[in-house]
Amino acid sequence: MTREEEVTGGAMAAVGAAGHPGEDPARGERAGTGEGAPSGPGTGEGASSGPGTAGEGPYGREAADSEDAARPGRARPGDTEAPVTGEDGEDGGTRPAAIALVLLGLVILAVAAFSTPWRVLTGGPPDPARDFSAAQIARSQAFDAATTLPSYLSLALTVIIAGILVATPFSARVLGRLQGPWWVRVVLGALVITVLAEVIRWPLGIWVETILRDYGLSIQDWAGWAGDRLKNLGVEVVLLCVMLLALVALARRVRRWWIPAAVGAFALTVVTSFVYPVVFEPLFNDFSSMRQGPLRTNLLEMAERDGVPVEDVLVADASRRTTALNAYVSGFGATRRIVVYDTLLQAPQREVELVVAHELGHAKYDDVLYGTVIGALGAGFGAIALFLVLKPLRRRTGVTSITDPRAVGVVMGLMTVGSLIMGPAQNVISRHIEARADEHALDLTRDPATFIAMQKRLSLTNISDLSPDAVEYVLYASHPSGPERIAAARAWAELNGVPAP
Repeated sequence: MTREEEVTGGAMAAVGAAGHPGEDPARGERAGTGEGAPSGPGTGEGASSGPGTAGEGPYGREAADSEDAARPGRARPGDTEAPVTGEDGEDGGTRPAAIALVLLGLVILAVAAFSTPWRVLTGGPPDPARDFSAAQIARSQAFDAATTLPSYLSLALTVIIAGILVATPFSARVLGRLQGPWWVRVVLGALVITVLAEVIRWPLGIWVETILRDYGLSIQDWAGWAGDRLKNLGVEVVLLCVMLLALVALARRVRRWWIPAAVGAFALTVVTSFVYPVVFEPLFNDFSSMRQGPLRTNLLEMAERDGVPVEDVLVADASRRTTALNAYVSGFGATRRIVVYDTLLQAPQREVELVVAHELGHAKYDDVLYGTVIGALGAGFGAIALFLVLKPLRRRTGVTSITDPRAVGVVMGLMTVGSLIMGPAQNVISRHIEARADEHALDLTRDPATFIAMQKRLSLTNISDLSPDAVEYVLYASHPSGPERIAAARAWAELNGVPAP
């Protein structure tokens, strides 16, 4: 999976993914080649491919009812203009919104069906014992067992927090204490809920980070870990506040606010995906051009031979955080870049070339662009769905409409629910895209032996799950497992008349 697929897939469903996507500290998987460990910032308990990906919300002792919480319709200081309540069935356009939702859903399915490589090369049943020793398999199982409990605790917290936000008046009561103009209370509400959720999840992040250190995956000190996590949180909050302010402002002025909101969500996702490499990535890593030498020359020649315009190959200073290996492609058009971890440069040159050949496959097939389009359409879908779903929740949650700043918690909870629902479908698409990129790397290099050696190195270094159980695979795996990819390489060798390793 490419970096932007994580961003675009969750720009509206889970704003947290936009901060620093692609990390799963609990599972040792990462966007890109799929073998990266949790080396980046915010190495917490939840991630894109593991349980607990998008929990945001308060938890704990419920605040006492304020006068305004008890009287949802009461005006607040700073609300100088009467809000437009576009929730009304006829005035708000419930029927047109439902029709638009169905039509947009069909468009998303069509785009996904067109852009996803459903027919990809696969091998026979994966057999970890063929390529990994008993000790290596045991280590993978031990790591998986160590991270399973915090992962599922994180998932449970995510569900509980989302449930509190969308099914109780808790957030309305808490946010009802905030003072100021509506836009100030929207920002403060997002901050309060995000901070409460992070306080709850912070101990799980420490737990997972401790496990990663025990297994040698993380080498970051606690100050650096906390700093990265807070930076990640800051990016999430900024993006979230921009979206919420635009949403509430539209709803206060336009009865059928779901129309401009859907357009705006689409545009925000596209812009975020485009600027991510040059705006957000440098917040967490330093990048430099790969130094002159045979490897750089071979990589650029391979890209030229592949017909993929690549101006440069960048190296990220991941070694200050992790021992894991990874590479990824991000951006599209003028911001497209191929990045390799500096830890990967310790591998044999041919293996590095195969990793980059995989990333060239993402670039050649415009996986970032298609992922952005699907994510942007999904964001628009989410905006319309929010309009339709929020209406029946108003009484249960104690808010008048989306123009009520206290509705911030409900909106965040619904985004979390949407992220959880869409996660498995996104992972199915991602696994097929990654399999196509693997096949592209084999076609380009015609070296299945080195491909298998690379997969073994990545699986062992990153302590990948060599035999994921069915539930985790369906719900959380964004990449085929190492043994699956090795089996596919042997199938490629047989089909192309190359000696199978």
